[in-house]
Amino acid sequence: MDFFAHQADARRHSRRMVVLFVLAVLAIVAAVDALIFVVFGLASSNPDGSVQVPLQTLIAVSLGVIGVIALASMYRSASLRGGGGAVARGLHATPVPPDTNNPAWRRLRNVIEEVAIAAGVPVPEIYVLEQEPGINAFAAGYSPSDAAICVTQGCLETLNRDELQGVIAHEYSHVLNGDMHLNIRLMGVVFGIVVLSVIGRQLLNAAFWTGGSIGVGGGRGRRDNGNALWAIGLGLLVIGGIGVFFARLIKASVARSRETLADASAVQFTRQTTGISGALKKIGALEVGSQFTQVHGEEVSHMLFGEGHNWSALFATHPPLEQRIRALEPGFNVAEFELIAKRWQSLVRSPHGDDPRASATGLMPREILMATVTGVAVVSGVAPAVAVAPILSSASLPSVDTRTPIAAAAVAAQVGQADHADFAAAAQVRNAVPDELIAAARAPQQALPLVLALALAMEGAARAQQAQLIAQAFAAPVAEAVGVLAPAVARLHPLTRLPLAAMAFPALRRQPRAEIEKLIATLAQMAHADGEVALDEYCLATLVRVQALDALDPARGFVAGSRKLIDCKDQALLVLALLAEFGHDDAAGAARAFQLGVQEMLPDLGASYAPPGDWQAQLDAALAQLDQLAPAGKELLVRGLTRAVREDGQVRVAEAELLRVVCAALHCPLPLVLGEPQVA
Repeated sequence: MDFFAHQADARRHSRRMVVLFVLAVLAIVAAVDALIFVVFGLASSNPDGSVQVPLQTLIAVSLGVIGVIALASMYRSASLRGGGGAVARGLHATPVPPDTNNPAWRRLRNVIEEVAIAAGVPVPEIYVLEQEPGINAFAAGYSPSDAAICVTQGCLETLNRDELQGVIAHEYSHVLNGDMHLNIRLMGVVFGIVVLSVIGRQLLNAAFWTGGSIGVGGGRGRRDNGNALWAIGLGLLVIGGIGVFFARLIKASVARSRETLADASAVQFTRQTTGISGALKKIGALEVGSQFTQVHGEEVSHMLFGEGHNWSALFATHPPLEQRIRALEPGFNVAEFELIAKRWQSLVRSPHGDDPRASATGLMPREILMATVTGVAVVSGVAPAVAVAPILSSASLPSVDTRTPIAAAAVAAQVGQADHADFAAAAQVRNAVPDELIAAARAPQQALPLVLALALAMEGAARAQQAQLIAQAFAAPVAEAVGVLAPAVARLHPLTRLPLAAMAFPALRRQPRAEIEKLIATLAQMAHADGEVALDEYCLATLVRVQALDALDPARGFVAGSRKLIDCKDQALLVLALLAEFGHDDAAGAARAFQLGVQEMLPDLGASYAPPGDWQAQLDAALAQLDQLAPAGKELLVRGLTRAVREDGQVRVAEAELLRVVCAALHCPLPLVLGEPQVA
């Protein structure tokens, strides 16, 4: 399933979630009304034994129940407006600091950064559930710009790098394809329909501590009131079970199929099944499994990599473990679980004094232990080789004049669908960035100066004007830091500049809102410093603006659009004309590219090529409108834009960067590689 189909599928799941929510509310209201009959029967039955409940009372109670559920859902949704980080912090997860000396945390950060660069999205916040020994993980947030990825301590201690990559790639499928937005909305819905069980529990506590049901010292009135309190509390607790039933049913119905797709995406991303299948096998083989033991994680059970609780098949949020593994490895035999468990136990418990890799205590180092348990059997204590990405430099990257052959349909199919080529290229790009700049991107005090340094012109009067703008907008330490970072930034390969900005994003979005808004305004002013906006300047400023605004207001950052492309034809034609103009050196070629793009996206529409003069503000406004398109409209638009860019059958690096930034503004993340590079 491609990105746009996945987005449309997410909408269908949203509608299903709403239908089930309505059914749950109706069932709960009916059950509460039945409880009212019971309470009235206890408190004031007629001499003939019949119970009469005023209609007004039933209506008031029903509306009250609906109001409580609605308010509870809105309250929980409001508490999650902070995005993915709010979910992780709510589970008491520990943020991974940028300068950590913990080797397992460094490995986790490196893997996540590489996957983010490959997928063309900002690096998310990173968290660890240190108290959880099971193998599990989740991604949370409204959009890639406010995403957080959280793994358990068991992931770090039990999985080798390939397996960790498989798990992270699985979670990134949820980041890219709209699953996170659906999942976080589901958290608010679920809280509303289980809140009555919480109220019931509180009423029972109140009845117990006040001695209401004992009936001592208060006569019949007190006994009746006490009995009513117990009845209401117990009834709400039972009725809350209806809410819990529907909550688990909704989560299972929404999550199960999307987990299978995420497994397949992880294989596509890493180009091997052993990583994610190895992680799944360890869940099935090792005693720790994937269960939560310290954190009450039912609220996020639908987000997890593996089942967080032992529930029946009806409420399972994931397909059976064996089924998931066989989808990746058809020849899998469950007897392998026992073999893996024995290997693990022997390596953990047995001394290895004869093995040169053993530590001074005679035990295997953790990384050797993790690498030898799954996959190829250990022979004479020798672990199978683990593939390591080569260390590459900027000299290995294609030049700015490199042209890449692409096809419109192929690029549309790549949206949100990063694969192994993107992952390999991401490692190459990341290794081409000097360590000092990676450290600056991760540091909260240096991320903002680094982005400003990326926006500096290479030389001349424009650079001096830009430096003056920075000095006017920010305090002296920021301007000084920009000057210190600028020489190293100037030596960067062009292909590493936007990925470096993506790496700086977690630290950048922790800045005060006023500083982020000031950065957005300053980048726009810097782009106009010399009187005209260069393409690379616009790309950086737009990328930071779009992603930073999403991060400032996560709940509003991405709203599923419903407009048709024909309704936004003027904005689509404007973007198409600009891409055609920037992609061609002559007007005739640009006009021809424009017409080909129109034929690709709106074949029945007649339009003339007329690129605007003052294009930046118009392009910003057009992209904001086009972001409201339905998934099918966005797919047609991307195909049309790609067709215009590749009118000559090839695309330059600068053109690809502009296309990628336009797609980012449309919330259609485009991965790093757009074809096989060919040097002109």
